[in-house]
Amino acid sequence: MSRSTTAVQAFEAHAPEADLDDLRARLAAARLPEAETVRAAPGSRRWDQGVPLADLAEVVDYWRTGYDWRAFEDRLNRIGQFRTTVDGLGIHFLHRRSARADATPLILTHGWPGSIAEFVDVVDELADPQEAAPPAFHVVVPSLPGFGYSDKPATTGWGTEKIAGAWVDLMGRLGYGRFLAHGGDWGGNITTVLGGRFPAHVLGIHTTFAEGPPGLPTDGLTALERRWTEETRDFWHHRAAYAKQQATRPQTIGYSLVDSPVGLLAWILDKFAEWSDTEDSPFETISRDRILDDVTLYWLTRTGASAARIYYESHNSLDPELRVDVPSAISMYPRDIEKCPRPWARERYRQIVRWRSPETGGHFPSLEVPGYFVEDLREGLAAVLAAGR
Repeated sequence: MSRSTTAVQAFEAHAPEADLDDLRARLAAARLPEAETVRAAPGSRRWDQGVPLADLAEVVDYWRTGYDWRAFEDRLNRIGQFRTTVDGLGIHFLHRRSARADATPLILTHGWPGSIAEFVDVVDELADPQEAAPPAFHVVVPSLPGFGYSDKPATTGWGTEKIAGAWVDLMGRLGYGRFLAHGGDWGGNITTVLGGRFPAHVLGIHTTFAEGPPGLPTDGLTALERRWTEETRDFWHHRAAYAKQQATRPQTIGYSLVDSPVGLLAWILDKFAEWSDTEDSPFETISRDRILDDVTLYWLTRTGASAARIYYESHNSLDPELRVDVPSAISMYPRDIEKCPRPWARERYRQIVRWRSPETGGHFPSLEVPGYFVEDLREGLAAVLAAGR
């Protein structure tokens, strides 16, 4: 594994005021299409053609007149931001050291269309629990290559396998030779690779994404597990056009995502709506500010195209033969877009020490159900650590 000697440097986020003025001007001058032809009551297929015009127009107006980006920048700066170079690429990350002497290093990896914004509300609780009983963690939250304040790869090759190796380098540079890992979406894929490829460094994993090897039979699955497989198949057959686009033509969609803030907002908001455990709007469980923190981060860093390329690099790339032997805790949230039956998961994750199927939550649990997410993550990682003793 290549090791860079580049030092870790402190970083502060501060967008030029001119960039924020430009954003507001573009929002004011936005050309919106006519309303969708599907008109239905809330919760009744109202989003069938995508983000409804009325919903988008309301968020655009708030983004222009009420949203405060500086508050999010201040939040990131208070947590602690840093950059370092790994394999020639600048990597940005949050780093919150715990005050507890018994804290364990933990890396949290986001996915698409998420970002480090997914974890800002849970970092403090994970690092310094108010009670003495829960485990504490030194929390590291990197921005994926091409996302946020990390550099944009200029060549191909930055897929999930390379990213996992870069995370091992990053954690080692921080003095964490052995650590825990958590992730969902692409972060879950990367966490799986970490556990499978780097058992000497990874104490264990917690993930909301589990993928069994391909071609496993449905014989012996429960009725619920069969429904999970049907829902996952339906998703990839009928609701995954975004993934095909980004896996095959990320540059083409990238022009719109980097040039139009309204286009970027609609592209991302559509996924927050469809993938969250809500009846109608994602704002039933996730604040407008937090979603706009995420979207604005993409906008100001001009990463709509570079972030989409993770699909080009890694779509369907998880090694069918990869096995994870380190202790693993897995949570399958009910409204997530992919849910893996436990018998299938056991074929890849050979030491599942805790399995949970929560009653609520979707693809973004740290934003939708943050209290439960923190509790579940703590308990899952406690089980992982206990199994490794």
